[in-house]
Amino acid sequence: MSLNKANLLRVCKCLTFEVEKQKMDSTLKEMRDGKSVLDIDPKSAVGGGVEDVYGEDRATEDQLVTPWTLSVASGYSLLRDPQYNKGLAFTEKERDAHYLRGLLPPTVSSQQLQVKKLMHSIRQYQVPLQKYMAMMELQERNERLFYKLLVDNVEELLPIVYTPTVGEACQKYGSIFKRPQGLYISLKEKGKILEVLKNWPVKSIQVIVVTDGERILGLGDLGCQGMGIPVGKLSLYTALGGVRPSACLPVTIDVGTNNEQLLKDEFYIGLRQRRATGKEYSELLDEFMSAVKQNYGEKVLIQFEDFANHNAFELLAKYGRSHLVFNDDIQGTAAVVLSGVVAALKLVGGTLDKHTFLFLGAGEAGTGIAELIALEMSKQTKAPVEETRKKIWLVDSKGLIVSSRKDSLQHFKKPWAHEHEPVKDLLHAVKAIKPTVLIGSSGVGRTFTKEVIEALASCNDKPVIMALSNPTSQSECTAEEAYTWTKGRAIFASGSPFDPVEYDGKCYVPGQSNNAYIFPGLGLGLVISGAIRVHDEMLLAASESLAALVTKENFDQGLIYPPFSIIRKISAHIAANVAAKAYELGVATRLPRPENLLKYAESCMYTPLYRNYR
Repeated sequence: MSLNKANLLRVCKCLTFEVEKQKMDSTLKEMRDGKSVLDIDPKSAVGGGVEDVYGEDRATEDQLVTPWTLSVASGYSLLRDPQYNKGLAFTEKERDAHYLRGLLPPTVSSQQLQVKKLMHSIRQYQVPLQKYMAMMELQERNERLFYKLLVDNVEELLPIVYTPTVGEACQKYGSIFKRPQGLYISLKEKGKILEVLKNWPVKSIQVIVVTDGERILGLGDLGCQGMGIPVGKLSLYTALGGVRPSACLPVTIDVGTNNEQLLKDEFYIGLRQRRATGKEYSELLDEFMSAVKQNYGEKVLIQFEDFANHNAFELLAKYGRSHLVFNDDIQGTAAVVLSGVVAALKLVGGTLDKHTFLFLGAGEAGTGIAELIALEMSKQTKAPVEETRKKIWLVDSKGLIVSSRKDSLQHFKKPWAHEHEPVKDLLHAVKAIKPTVLIGSSGVGRTFTKEVIEALASCNDKPVIMALSNPTSQSECTAEEAYTWTKGRAIFASGSPFDPVEYDGKCYVPGQSNNAYIFPGLGLGLVISGAIRVHDEMLLAASESLAALVTKENFDQGLIYPPFSIIRKISAHIAANVAAKAYELGVATRLPRPENLLKYAESCMYTPLYRNYR
């Protein structure tokens, strides 16, 4: 007797079901003192309805119930599996083959129509957080549709799934939390972190984004609720960089929080204690890093995200030599800003070493950007980096960083302490230094005042202003302020998005210096090359790749970044150049090297189109 494919599939599933059923029945028999499910008295049914054969309804609170499931990728379970669910896009043939008849309305929809319908629904929401929650709910029920929606509408949805809306989501994470989207590793798991990692269902992980929640965007210590950041970042790794979603793992390290408001919040989901520090903190992080390497190997990328300054630099320095690590706040921000600066010079004129840079903010972002600019300047001029640093000045909360303050400075600020008389604030620093480029990474809103901008404009025909702090409320100035106070002469970019500005009859389109330009492509490049370490030369390669994609049409609009609508093309180019640098430096392990790295990068990128099922 011959069997067609559909009948053979049914037979195989039935046999699998019977085997699993026998195993479960045997287990349950042991739990019921030797009685099988089939041995239970039918009179024990609750209320004369469906028999409670597994005992859940009769169990009291102090009795144990086994939470077992039988998972078969067909029928009702298929519709509840976000990795494979297609909703109304299941074809007639698939509905027959996978027992979906009657479980769906009769119409068959295309993925593109689903995207159109969902965008219509999302646009009905007036509150950004509602849009964020709608997107997260979609991700939990239909993974490919979520990424298709994000890829096709990236410019509109990026501010929803990431900054600035993700900041509000983190603040309210305890209230909106529905189901876990990553791994939570707290002090309770100390000594068994490797076991916790093995609880994650996917064993082949390529990218981990980890935070301890101490410095979430410009919002401060949000503790365990910082999980929204790794989840959001990894969504972008997939949508923008093409890293498979199943290869991504969001992690929050919970060591407590010093946020009194959260500690008193009954809906807070983290440890209710003040932050662990010192030896206790470092031992937990060390165990985590060792466990990751042991469980996933040496080629897994670990991205540190939103750690406080005092830990961020130390962790990057400590693990940079032994793990594939990357800090987006220090290195990613630096790479995207350097790219914007390099592109801006095509509008302003002159080489990098002919310009003077002034930063407001000397934390991990500010010093990271400054160092990468100095490295690029050194590369171009062949001058020692110690010399090129002298073209870059930083202002912190105590004023201009100068050599007379050196003894009291944190170690990461000391390279920027130059010879100059003390200057108490930003306005006087602008007047004294006369910078051509003003960069804000302070995390404090409205610090580029009218007086500061006008002072900058008075000594520059085309002042470059980069207000990088997130979210929008923390931006050092708005796009409208920058264009208005410079009488339309500013070349402006910000960390969070601003709408186009009309001034004196001309429309100005502000650029967004968003890390999402860099880290997805950088991560893809590291993954496809099998790199085992991240080097500064890779960051420079990423910056140069991005700057090279800014077209004349973009420059004519005053833009110093290419449009986000081509972000996957951008990521592929960055990945190819980063991979090339990894091979050049001898840290790539995927051999032999592909002949055409750009084509190889494009071929490796995850695409969210629906697959056809047998």
